[in-house]
Amino acid sequence: MTDPIEVRIEKLVYGGEGLAHHEGHTVFVPFVLPDESVSIEPVETRKKFIRGRVAQIKTPSADRAVALCPYFGVCGGCDYQHIPYELQLRYKAEILRETLSRLGRLHWDEPIVPHASPPFGYRNRVQWKITRDEGSSAEIGYFQAGSQKLCAIRQCPIASPRLNEALGAIVNLLQSGKLPAGLREIEVLADQDDTRLLLNVALDAANEAPNEIAALFRSALPSIDTILMHDRRADRFELSGQGYISYRVGNQNYRIGHLSFFQANRFVLDELVRTVVGEARGKLALDLFAGVGLFSVPLANRFERLIAVESNIAAARDLEINLQASGAVSPNWRHTTVEAFLEHWHERPDLVVLDPPRTGVAARALARLIKIAPPEIVYLSCDPATLARDLAVLAGEPGGYRIRELHLVDIFPQTYHIEALVRLSRRA
Repeated sequence: MTDPIEVRIEKLVYGGEGLAHHEGHTVFVPFVLPDESVSIEPVETRKKFIRGRVAQIKTPSADRAVALCPYFGVCGGCDYQHIPYELQLRYKAEILRETLSRLGRLHWDEPIVPHASPPFGYRNRVQWKITRDEGSSAEIGYFQAGSQKLCAIRQCPIASPRLNEALGAIVNLLQSGKLPAGLREIEVLADQDDTRLLLNVALDAANEAPNEIAALFRSALPSIDTILMHDRRADRFELSGQGYISYRVGNQNYRIGHLSFFQANRFVLDELVRTVVGEARGKLALDLFAGVGLFSVPLANRFERLIAVESNIAAARDLEINLQASGAVSPNWRHTTVEAFLEHWHERPDLVVLDPPRTGVAARALARLIKIAPPEIVYLSCDPATLARDLAVLAGEPGGYRIRELHLVDIFPQTYHIEALVRLSRRA
């Protein structure tokens, strides 16, 4: 076993770790604060860096807080419960600013506008893993950070009250032995009022009749609207219910199907939509990576024409229905990739909204956007590194784009995740 080493934490970096230096190595360690002196046990040593776990905090920061959750530090869900919430926002803004500068050579000296969330009880969607040891009852929880080992839980402070109620009911079902032995994963989505539930249930094999499994869940949780069961071995899906949940944001209702993506913070969605849409109006808007239409629906009522593009077939179906129900005059949707859509698109839109996955926007799509030259782009990013890469491309071309506004939307308090919203204007 490697002897512990002592370091002083210099700053926090993206990924939930603190950074320090020791004898020519860059050291990364989680659950620390800047300026703390800590003793760490190395768990990974390479030529240029060391990753470690905290053995002892020698000199704690005056800012260090007591974590609300009893599983913090074991469960892989949260990274920052030892940091007061207002400081979490400050550190995230610093990491965002530094990442844009270091990776994108983009120096933003103006304020980063924070959009805070209540720090607990915010999640409207969770995914729990289920394991079963030989000779013992099944347990439910989250995987520990960087492992497939389960951290069994009985509560989750960042989940909504209804989701915690669902967790308790599922624990009781597991302990009763009524649920199938092959049950491996349960995902739960609650609506905007935290009253109605959608369940995705994954099993290694479903030997029991699907309607009997659904009846067990419904008896324990009368708030369930719809259940989708996936038999992984047979790759077969069984639906019990309407197949979607209705979710209201502002004055719009959205249909969200079992296999569609939707933002996981129930408190910030209204403000997020207002910030993305702003005062925008015009002849044509493109909503790329549109999902179920969170931004497409309000944009469709502000522009003469809207085209929303989504590649996921389940989300594209929800998008189509949500736009049809929006009352907009001429909404249009395309089930295709953003790259394929832009390859054959030549008309100049007034506004483009980008909400890509963590991988960001493909280089080919960015090149087409620069050629199409919309006067305004709004980019919502869930990864600062790919955001920096993409903004460097958009800003680097002659006649390219400049950052007009930079927002930090805290969709995931207590975690290292950073959601940034950037408003870009084309240079004259």
